[in-house]
Amino acid sequence: MVERLTPAELRTLFLFEDLDDDQLSWLAREGWVRAVDDGVVYSEGEPGVYCYVLLSGAIAMSKRFGRQDVELNRSDRRGVYAGAFHALYGDPKGGYSATMRVIEPSRFFVLEADTMFRMIRAWLPMAVHLIQGVVGGMRRTNSQLGQRERLMALGSLSAGLTHELNNPASAAVEAVASLRERLDAAQRHLDLLADGTLDPETMRLVVGLRREAVAEARRVPVRSPLALSDAQDELSDWLEDHGVADGWDLAPVLVGAGLDVTWAEGVLAAVGAGKLDGVVRWLAYSVDSDALLGEIDDSAKRISSLIGAAKAYSQLDRTPLQLADLHVLLDSTLTVLTRRLAGIEVVRDYDPALPKVEVYAAELNQVWTNIVENAIDAMGGAGTLTVRTGRDRDRALVEFGDTGPGIPPEHRSRVFEPFFTTKPVGEGTGLGLDLAWRVVVDTHHGDLQVVSEPGDTRFRVWLPLRPTD
Repeated sequence: MVERLTPAELRTLFLFEDLDDDQLSWLAREGWVRAVDDGVVYSEGEPGVYCYVLLSGAIAMSKRFGRQDVELNRSDRRGVYAGAFHALYGDPKGGYSATMRVIEPSRFFVLEADTMFRMIRAWLPMAVHLIQGVVGGMRRTNSQLGQRERLMALGSLSAGLTHELNNPASAAVEAVASLRERLDAAQRHLDLLADGTLDPETMRLVVGLRREAVAEARRVPVRSPLALSDAQDELSDWLEDHGVADGWDLAPVLVGAGLDVTWAEGVLAAVGAGKLDGVVRWLAYSVDSDALLGEIDDSAKRISSLIGAAKAYSQLDRTPLQLADLHVLLDSTLTVLTRRLAGIEVVRDYDPALPKVEVYAAELNQVWTNIVENAIDAMGGAGTLTVRTGRDRDRALVEFGDTGPGIPPEHRSRVFEPFFTTKPVGEGTGLGLDLAWRVVVDTHHGDLQVVSEPGDTRFRVWLPLRPTD
């Protein structure tokens, strides 16, 4: 049989002491008594279906922070209340915001959340509007500032990506202009060589020299600046001595391609002194043209790589929840942040055996961005950023370590709080790490922690693996 309270008993509870007789009678009909001897009354995150008012006993409230339950308070005061009070701010279907357990046998007066919602709307309409206004304003403020944080990050990333794209694009444009000049000059000298004074066999030999010179240029070893300078001086002198005008201008191109005096003497023996100038110039232009094509190819690949990284970072062509390689996501974020990472040594220590993880990739990339940018700011643009991955039992672990001055002890427990920032006014909203926390903990049911001492600060992200991994 359901136990109920009388209106007189309800009036002894401070929450209801100012209600009139009709209101108390209505509450007495709608509510009931529940006894709990031990354990959890309700858990954080479960659908908030009931409101509880303590009649006797004692309770403890706790909230989940990372992998630990942190006790918020205890009370044995008769009349304290907890549970589904989301009705106060217009959210009668909200989940429990904390966990309540009894620490000694207890009795509660219980109301359904929907009943509580109807009661408050009917009896306290003005209070409901006031509370909804305050809560709604706070939510809008959080949303707007969070959007501003994202827009600021997007602007910074766009500027950095534009700068990174501009470098190879400009290099490609300059290389194309130079290549056009070299091809025109090579064509003019080829016309001069094909005037009939060279027999077909010699022409074939000259073409073969070009092929060999280009091949040699593609496999030339790296030499010291001093060795290059000596080789250029030697070849320049040889060219000047054998009637090749502006040998000082041709020598760097030829030496850079791995060609030397011995090669030049072979050309002289093949074509004779009369055609040496034209043949050497044509060969130099051919080698330089091939090098310029290499520059254009490298620039195009760099642009393609940056666009691929931006595409992987934004995940615009993917479903929100996907099975992703965390290393690909990390690399795309580091590529997009290349400009900001200038002057910082980036060390990648990836576990190749780490399986793919089912994640919201675009949101997770924002987590990486916020953590890396905080590390960059902490190091002042100089230091070492270490990105490490591994497997921790049934979870994937991603760790970001920096060599900055560290986080003061009094700040470590607050770094994930919304609006908390140690940056100067105007340089941070304090929402970056709060966003990271919500994405990792709330969205992915993972964990985010920080450990710090001078010269070694590490943000650790744990993400659950699929049961089959």
